[in-house]
Amino acid sequence: MNEMPSNAVPAPAVLDAFGVAGSAVPLAGGQGRSVLVGGSVFKPAEGTDEEVEWAASLFEKLASDSGFRVPLPLRAADGRSVVDGWTACEFLTGRPGPEGHWTGVLSAGRAFHRALRHVPRPEFLDRHVHPWAVADRVAWGEQDIDVIDDLAAPFSTLRELRRPVTQDTAQLVHGDLTGNVLFAPDHLPAVIDFSPYWRPPVFAEAIVVADALLWFDLPSDLVTAAGRGHPDWPQMLVRALIFRLVAHSEHAGPAGRAHSGEPDRYARAIEVVRQLARS
Repeated sequence: MNEMPSNAVPAPAVLDAFGVAGSAVPLAGGQGRSVLVGGSVFKPAEGTDEEVEWAASLFEKLASDSGFRVPLPLRAADGRSVVDGWTACEFLTGRPGPEGHWTGVLSAGRAFHRALRHVPRPEFLDRHVHPWAVADRVAWGEQDIDVIDDLAAPFSTLRELRRPVTQDTAQLVHGDLTGNVLFAPDHLPAVIDFSPYWRPPVFAEAIVVADALLWFDLPSDLVTAAGRGHPDWPQMLVRALIFRLVAHSEHAGPAGRAHSGEPDRYARAIEVVRQLARS
């Protein structure tokens, strides 16, 4: 993964390669590493050049799809999508959800996943070892780890609640939709900062709802509305909560501590899932 500092800006040679001129203006979000230059968004490349090229080619195809927008990648004059560790794409107007746009986030995610339905599984997913990739494998019982002491109790409870599920067809999904859908008047929602995983699309929805349970004022009807009709919806939420918990633990490190109030947030979310499973 690229380790550029959050205050880094692309060098003039990078801007020249992409045919862009102007001063760099920091953008909110994107872990503080994205900047706007001349109407284009520049950010450090994440992953290998192979992964970045794969994502750029995919988004070039998706840019003409209906039901959502995606930022069109910008290529250098020689066709490269990465120059000295930087990528670029068009700037899309809009404010990020999810507050006030929960159903919009879910609807945009469904349209996005419909467009990805026939995209082959990229082999590089097997090589990912970042905290979210570890968390995804743990959530689905493909890897075992120990979590930090502060989160050990809710982690144990979630593993006890986890049951086998009907195997929906897995496909390419966006595993971090919650804050990565932009909304603007008279525009389709824009899906940004693609985080690829190979799971059932309903799992991506469950992650959105898990985030709502943990960190936002969840609309009362969202828990059931998101997974309406899916027989394994409570189990998808169990896996989504494991996914977020393990990712937080992995970022904290072996001797780390949970954020203030985080264990209680998981306890409350777990109780909601229990009640949903009983209904």
